[in-house]
Amino acid sequence: MSRPLVQVTDLSVRYSERANRSVLALDKVSLSVWPGEVLAIVGESGSGKSTLAAAFLRLLPSTAQCTGSILFGGDDLLAMHPRDLRHLRGSRLSLIPQDPASALHPVLRIGTQLSEVLRAHLRMSGAERQARVRELLSQVGFKDPERIALSYPHQLSGGERQRVVIAQAIACRPVLIVADESTSKLDGPLQAETISLLSEVVSGHGTALIWITHELATVAGFATRLAVMQAGRVVEEGRTQDLLGRPMHVYTRDLVGLSRERTLTLGRAAGE
Repeated sequence: MSRPLVQVTDLSVRYSERANRSVLALDKVSLSVWPGEVLAIVGESGSGKSTLAAAFLRLLPSTAQCTGSILFGGDDLLAMHPRDLRHLRGSRLSLIPQDPASALHPVLRIGTQLSEVLRAHLRMSGAERQARVRELLSQVGFKDPERIALSYPHQLSGGERQRVVIAQAIACRPVLIVADESTSKLDGPLQAETISLLSEVVSGHGTALIWITHELATVAGFATRLAVMQAGRVVEEGRTQDLLGRPMHVYTRDLVGLSRERTLTLGRAAGE
């Protein structure tokens, strides 16, 4: 691979507040994402993970001031015209949101919502879109795609809604998916199920995935590389197994220790 799919260089994001005050959310963050890999970005709440996710898709609020660059396929996302950005989002660059319930339109059927994503980005007939909707729902594990397509979001369980937003994200076969705390509202079995599904999607289509989470335990065996964030900075980055096995930064060591302790606690509770 001659160059990364995404190259973030010296990205800083500052939120303006009242009385001439501001908060520095990202401080000169630099990292790369290579085609087909899973990059996990881990850190506690307030470390800047979600700000970084929003920056990738240019979804930051108007109070945010950005410097640096995010090169995606050679184009700087921060300098891109809004019209070109709208075409890019959903087609080559997709988001899996943290809360599927709020991301889905409450009064539109699931099939309609998936079809609208296809209509916005691809030239397809109505019949072709319907066939693609059924294909997508089957691809994310639904055994009865026709029922799901005719359902409204409130008629689905949390795990089913999670599958639907994944189907939306992969509808146009993007080259990069950003998943922002996508399993934080799911229980353990559903977390494992979602990660397994995303692993199949990434490996099957060569899609790169940025996996943003505060739960270090979810990245082992899933992420290719790991970037650890603290106070708006990337404090350590490397291959996942290397960082989990021999963390160098004190903050990374603390995260690994807490993750192991939590895993042991859950294991004891499950055995009682």
